[in-house]
Amino acid sequence: MTGRIKRKEIAAQALSQQSVSLSQEVVCQLCHRPIPKAQRDAHHLIPKSRGGAVTVVLHRLCHRQVHALFTETQLARHYSTMEALSTHPEIARFVDWIKDKPSDLNTTIRRSRDKGRL
Repeated sequence: MTGRIKRKEIAAQALSQQSVSLSQEVVCQLCHRPIPKAQRDAHHLIPKSRGGAVTVVLHRLCHRQVHALFTETQLARHYSTMEALSTHPEIARFVDWIKDKPSDLNTTIRRSRDKGRL
């Protein structure tokens, strides 16, 4: 059993560690740019509907682009890793386009006419 003072010390240490981790810069796993706090999205590498639990942090715009191009079945079968996603020609083209844009950019993402086709 710990005393009141020890509990306060432990809580203060946890709070200081948490504030350090929050201030660290989070980088998008797809475009490798810093992500503002308001633009962070968790992307399931394998969709939750297909039993996936592993997530990566992406820009909201990058995340919307991934889901505009691929169905959940395609993501589960063929693009369940960041390497597989990065090598797709449309994603590579998108990353090449967005790499020099501001991190807080918010623009329209349109669904691909080829969504669902391999």
